[in-house]
Amino acid sequence: MPDSDYYEVLGVARDATPEAIKKAYRAMARKHHPDVNPGDKAAEKKFKEVQQAYDILSDPEKKALYDRYGNAAFEGMAAAGPRTNASDWTSQFGGHGYENVDFSDFFRQFNQGQGPGAGGGGEEGGAGIFEDLLGRMRSSRGASRPRAGRTLEANLSIPFLTAVRGGETSINVSRSDGSAESLVVKIPPGVDNGSKLRLKGQGEAATKGGPRGDLTIEISVEPHPYFKRDGRDLVVEVPIGVAEAILGARIEVPSLDGMKSLPIPAGSSSGQKLRLKGQGIPASGGKAAGDLFVQLKVVVPKNVDDASKKLIEEFADRNKQNPRAGLW
Repeated sequence: MPDSDYYEVLGVARDATPEAIKKAYRAMARKHHPDVNPGDKAAEKKFKEVQQAYDILSDPEKKALYDRYGNAAFEGMAAAGPRTNASDWTSQFGGHGYENVDFSDFFRQFNQGQGPGAGGGGEEGGAGIFEDLLGRMRSSRGASRPRAGRTLEANLSIPFLTAVRGGETSINVSRSDGSAESLVVKIPPGVDNGSKLRLKGQGEAATKGGPRGDLTIEISVEPHPYFKRDGRDLVVEVPIGVAEAILGARIEVPSLDGMKSLPIPAGSSSGQKLRLKGQGIPASGGKAAGDLFVQLKVVVPKNVDDASKKLIEEFADRNKQNPRAGLW
């Protein structure tokens, strides 16, 4: 019944309370039950629509899915086609776990006005039986399914270079049953603060033969003495002298692969960044390698003799400059 609106089937508003949905179901189930309408195919079809509508709208999780996605959330159930007997209804609700439910007994009690919640064959009597039947079916279905163990969460602090290059480290895991275990964790290249790794099957033990839960590890990266990270790029601050800044020079700068030779252009200033392409975070997981940015810091000598001061004064006189021009 892919085109049915379950709220219309039960004749309730979309904001109806669980009590209102239940009351409407009781009335509709009693009215359209095949035993009350023998040989009436339309009543039989309507009864099945009512039954399916109530199964969805009486379950908070199913109702939430239906309110959000409509019939598409239950196309698998709808595609199973009309049900005409007890075995068909068993298939509709999962095809297992209901072997001990005597459907004929329920329908017999319905006609006699007996069973849980019976009220002499009225709405309370017949509908109460169907509610009890559905409750037993849901309970049986849930009990027969193995459940996975609970997922554990842990935090792991790793060195900066391990996060950048990848590698292996260990973590101690304590579980609720009192057991503890040291696990080897493979760190993929390029992980950052807040990255999460999942170790499948390393969580809590399961119940009823289900699989173990997983272990989720949140990564914290320790700071590096001089490298800083900006996405997939690295930044390192390198001091240079006044003469190197003015005249230019070639200096050695650190990288992940050791020292690299870098030319400093004449007239460089503090804060200026020079790029070493591909020397940042290594390529991994389909992502290209980052770059290494060398940020210059001009260091001025603190103690200057008189002769040097005169040279600086002469230099300033010969090279007029106002570095703050146009800033304010």
